[in-house]
Amino acid sequence: MLYHLQAVKDNLRNREGKRIFYLGEGDRLTDEARDFLSREHIEILPPPGFQGEKPEHMTHLNGDVLVSKTHPRILFRGAMDSLEAEILLCQLDVPKLAGPLQEILDLARKLVACDVLNEPVQSETLCGLDQDQLRSHSHLPQKFYGQPHFMPSVADGKVILQLNRLRCAVRQGELKAVAALPERLDIIRALNRMSSMVYILMIREKAGM
Repeated sequence: MLYHLQAVKDNLRNREGKRIFYLGEGDRLTDEARDFLSREHIEILPPPGFQGEKPEHMTHLNGDVLVSKTHPRILFRGAMDSLEAEILLCQLDVPKLAGPLQEILDLARKLVACDVLNEPVQSETLCGLDQDQLRSHSHLPQKFYGQPHFMPSVADGKVILQLNRLRCAVRQGELKAVAALPERLDIIRALNRMSSMVYILMIREKAGM
């Protein structure tokens, strides 16, 4: 496999507080990816081996740490995989929202990386709104968009119903995060912000904006 820069970033691991990258036998790095690892002083290691065959009911948590596939953090990551899939399908079906949905997708992927690498989530704006604005806009849609809260119905059309399904996927990710990572309030807050942003997109669509 040839690892490009983004693939390297997505597959960084944390061992004893240091970022590392596992490169399998026969795998290669692009020049850009190798320069990144060198510049960031990230050690390249061979994949960890196992005594005998890895049990089918177990999977990697971090590096060479194996856990059951029902481990709460594995369930959280599975929920985030499902969330990413929903975002991608929404991007495909609703091209006019490709920009905001890409920001939401980038945040979802960043949250998984922050879990794997045990790094804090940096507080940033999402689609131009900071945390306080996301809260106020989602709580007071009548004030900001001239559109009151509403319960989705089939009459609202495909875009709103797709966004509503996406918001449900965000909520599932948030619930799994609360169960698996109760101490990671930064990840839980970020998922709550994401849910607010998807709801705001629903409100804007309902208001014809």
